[in-house]
Amino acid sequence: MKILGIGNAIVDVICKINDSFLSNNGLTKSTMKLVDEKEFKKLLNNLKIEKTISGGSVANSIVGLSQLGNEVGFIGKVNDDDLGKKYSEGLKKEKVQFHYNIKSEKTPTGTCLILITPDSERTMCTFLGTAGKINENDIDEKIIKKSEVTFLEGYLWDKGDPQKAFNKAISYSKQSAMSLSDLFCVERHKDYFLELVKNKLNITFANEQEIMALIKAKSFQDVVTFAKKVKRLMVVTRGKNGAVAILNDQVIECNAKKDLNIRDLTGAGDLFAAGFLHGYINQLSLEKSLEKGTELSSKIIQQVGARL
Repeated sequence: MKILGIGNAIVDVICKINDSFLSNNGLTKSTMKLVDEKEFKKLLNNLKIEKTISGGSVANSIVGLSQLGNEVGFIGKVNDDDLGKKYSEGLKKEKVQFHYNIKSEKTPTGTCLILITPDSERTMCTFLGTAGKINENDIDEKIIKKSEVTFLEGYLWDKGDPQKAFNKAISYSKQSAMSLSDLFCVERHKDYFLELVKNKLNITFANEQEIMALIKAKSFQDVVTFAKKVKRLMVVTRGKNGAVAILNDQVIECNAKKDLNIRDLTGAGDLFAAGFLHGYINQLSLEKSLEKGTELSSKIIQQVGARL
């Protein structure tokens, strides 16, 4: 395998809403909130479902990599229920090797409510279900060793069993990459994420907001200085300002594509990571890898959902 993804195996439920729905339910636009099963059902009761798709941040990236012709795999925890079976089938259809033995769990398969406002921003309410209960036993070191890069998501990290699973995966990886995932995750796990970025990960993916919060930066120049100092590859998306890859003393920039018909920003970061990693594992330059990431993220935001 070129890349093995480890992440939350989540089924995405996509709904279109007005901004008033967010304020009425105490939700902050463009962020992710963890909810319990009861709150999830309460929110969903008042909505019309547009689309249901197998999702999860890293899983979306892995599917993108498969569509580009790379041999890839994924580890994520699902239950032996209808959604869990659909999830597994969805990955197999996309030629992704699913390295998880589905069994009956006490908790249902995880679900993410993706709320799209008229400005195309997405706000997420996630019921992790059994996805958030991943542990060391779910991580097979033999599978990790067969992969050139292990790609993890910040969404998955949590104290206890998920942390142990994370550490096991990184310890057996030839190279490890991780997405910081969301400002919510960064604020919640700042010290641990900082330790990973500085000392353990080979590649870090983040948007500008996430990385600046992580290092308490006052300007983007602080991010560049930080990345040069840690001497590990850092890839930062900056919205309209494009994307930047920083490694040692190299600072490579790529412009954002213009005049796009933006419909839904869900999956923009996931598909950017897929395009960049495609370039990286196929020995393209950092510049070409950034271009591939920008190309894929530009495509995904012109449609609804996080899969091309």
